Amino acid sequence: MAARRGCLPLVAVLLALLCRAEAAVRELKVGYYAETCPEAEGIVREVMARARAREARSVASIMRLQFHDCFVNGCDGSVLMDATPTMLGEKDALSNINSLRSFEVVDEIKEALEERCPGVVSCADIVVMAARDAVVLTGGPNWEVRLGREDSLTASQEDSDSIMPSPRANASALIRLFAGLNLSVTDLVALSGSHSIGEARCFSIVFRLYNQSGSGRPDPNMDAGYRRALNALCPRGGDEEVTGDMDATPRVFDNRYFKDLVALRGFLNSDQTLFSDNARTRRVVKRFSEDQDAFFRAFVEGMIKMGELQNPRKGEIRRNCRVANGSPSPATTKEVAAYRVMDF
Repeated sequence: MAARRGCLPLVAVLLALLCRAEAAVRELKVGYYAETCPEAEGIVREVMARARAREARSVASIMRLQFHDCFVNGCDGSVLMDATPTMLGEKDALSNINSLRSFEVVDEIKEALEERCPGVVSCADIVVMAARDAVVLTGGPNWEVRLGREDSLTASQEDSDSIMPSPRANASALIRLFAGLNLSVTDLVALSGSHSIGEARCFSIVFRLYNQSGSGRPDPNMDAGYRRALNALCPRGGDEEVTGDMDATPRVFDNRYFKDLVALRGFLNSDQTLFSDNARTRRVVKRFSEDQDAFFRAFVEGMIKMGELQNPRKGEIRRNCRVANGSPSPATTKEVAAYRVMDF
C-alpha cells in the first residue's frame, strides 16, 4: 500500500506534464474564428487589397514576414515586435534590418480586427492570413489556412541572427536549414518561389557582381546581359538601398522566377544557387519552370507546413502587434542604441 501511495505523486506529475505538453502546442484548424470573429479573413483580405492598390510591392513584403516569423521559434508574431530598452527585436537582426518592411499594413489589419473583434485574432494568425492573400491578390493559388496561434511575449534578435540565412547562402546550407525544420528539398525550392513577386536591394547582390566568393570577379552563374543590367542598377560604390525586381514579372505570382533561374537570371545568390550549384534542387527548379501548376501545389503545401511551426511557450493575443500586452511603448532608436552600448 505504501508503495502504491508513493507512486501516486509520480503519476500525477506525469499527467500534469502531458497536459502541459498538449497545451504547449495549440491545435490549429480551418475556420478557427468562425464563431468568435467570422469576418476575420475577409477583413484581412480587404486591407491587403487596399495596401496593394497603394503600393504594389507591399503585398510581397507582407508575404516575406511569414518566413521570417515562422523560422525563428515558430509562427508567433515575434518578428512584428519593436525593440524595447530590455529586448532587442528581430526587426534589427542581420537578415531583417533595412529589409523587412510594410509593418504598417499589419498594424492596419490589426486595428480593423480589434475594432470588430477585440482581443480575439492573434498577430501570428494575421501574418499567415495576409501571406496567403498576398499570393492570391497577385494571381497565385488560394488555400485554406489553419489558424489558432498565440502571440509570443518576447522576440529574439540573437535567435534570428543564428537561424535566418544570408542572401549569400548556397543550396547545401539552405537544404540543411530547411531539413532542421522538417521541410524537404521540394519545400525549399517551392517556398523560394515566393520571390516570384517583389524587389530586393543592391546591398544583397553587389558581392555577386564584383567579388563573388572573394574572387574579385562576378558570379560566373549569371547571364551576361542580365549582369550588365544589374551593373547599371547597382554600380560599384553606388547606393546599395536601390532595389531591383526579383524576377521578370515582379507583380505577378507565377513560375517566371524558375524560368529566370534556368536562364541564369536569378537576382539573389540564394536563388540562383538552387539551379546552379546542387543537383537535387536543380531538378525541382527545372520541373517548376516547366509546370506552373506543380509549383503552385508544392508552394501551398510548403506554406501550410511552414505554418505548422509553433512556439511551445505560452503566449497571448496582443492588442498591438508591436508590443506585448501591458508593456510600455516601444523604445526609441536612441534608447535602443544606448542599451546596446551599455550591454555590449
